[in-house]
Amino acid sequence: MITRKLFVASLALGAVFSVQAKEITVWSWDPHFNIPIMKQAGEIYRKTHPDVTFNVVDMGKSDVEQKLQTMLASGVTEGLPDIVLLEDNKIQRYIQFYPGAFEPLDGKIDYDVFANQKIATMTYENKIYGIPFDSGVTALFYRKDIIEQAGFSDADMRNLTWDRYIEIGKQVTSKTGKKMLAADPSDNPLVTIMMQSAGSWYFDKDNQPTIANNPVLKAALQYYVKINNAGIVKPVFGWAEATNALNSDKNNVASVITGVWGISTIKAEPNQAGKWRVAEIPIMEGVKGATHASNLGGSSWYVLASSKQKDIAINFLNDIYVHNIDFYQSILKERGAMSSNLLAREGDAYNAPDPYFGNTHIWNDFSDWLKIIPSVNYGIYSDEAGMALIEQLPQILKGKPIDQALSDIEEQVKTQIQ
Repeated sequence: MITRKLFVASLALGAVFSVQAKEITVWSWDPHFNIPIMKQAGEIYRKTHPDVTFNVVDMGKSDVEQKLQTMLASGVTEGLPDIVLLEDNKIQRYIQFYPGAFEPLDGKIDYDVFANQKIATMTYENKIYGIPFDSGVTALFYRKDIIEQAGFSDADMRNLTWDRYIEIGKQVTSKTGKKMLAADPSDNPLVTIMMQSAGSWYFDKDNQPTIANNPVLKAALQYYVKINNAGIVKPVFGWAEATNALNSDKNNVASVITGVWGISTIKAEPNQAGKWRVAEIPIMEGVKGATHASNLGGSSWYVLASSKQKDIAINFLNDIYVHNIDFYQSILKERGAMSSNLLAREGDAYNAPDPYFGNTHIWNDFSDWLKIIPSVNYGIYSDEAGMALIEQLPQILKGKPIDQALSDIEEQVKTQIQ
């Protein structure tokens, strides 16, 4: 017979195993952003699901990618997480190279609440994978005080063309001694921002390069040359110099064009509160499909098909990241996390003025731009194409014909992906 004490002990042991069996392991990165946000989401979920625990593993972004790729390539599923965070421009590589590794979620998630651009990044062969997370919606951030010193107003900074932006930049540099823009000559975000703003990328839907005869990419590079030749750019090398160009009142620039996540860097200097403003990015005038909206960065959550707890993992993501609008208000206020969930904009935080930006309603603006970002196919070889472009940028600035540079880039990419 089983004694009462043994029976109670066996129940307790069973409860322990039950809790352990419902542990959700998450791989992510950034201890100041993604990690605390996911931990907060887990805490909210546990209020109604106390038998579920979360093990949020903090790894470097490259470590997440390398470990995931190594395990998927080897076919080893033991030790894989239940949920993993991946950048939007990388997910197609994983989905297409490792078919069956990620759980398709269409039919289980209401994707109508998310920005179309985010859904496009995680769709392959009519199946949708993942839960959209933070947005990389871009903006023109500018110093109102410097712009006014050069004789321009907030109205002058709205609905700009790139040519007009350059003209204003020349006046700013001439009258204030400040450069209009900081840019790293060894990187290409400005070009890719312009490309996506007109709905174009390096590849077509079949992952074939569309570089050599890409009129949008050619126009973007022409503007890139114009901007650099105008004498309005402050070269920066590395994150530290880029940050200093925004936060320093001695070596700073008048504007920066980047993703919404750049707000945390701008706000790192409290003495500049009230001096910054936000406008939509300039448009490539005369380019087919061109808009004032684009994307830079952003990531989403994915459930591994091998997860023993995938039903719980999906329920958790659906409960918090799809339907919990209060959660999005909280992470916006505390972390500056701009959601790609369009319902979030109805909350108080999204409608509140931001004192740092002169009590303007910047989050409403970001939400408006998010809805109209053109969708593109990032494909599976964006990294290779991006690096090939970066290699050509110095030569382009020295006068190499853009058509020749684009042809060389495409040939290099074709060689790499064969």
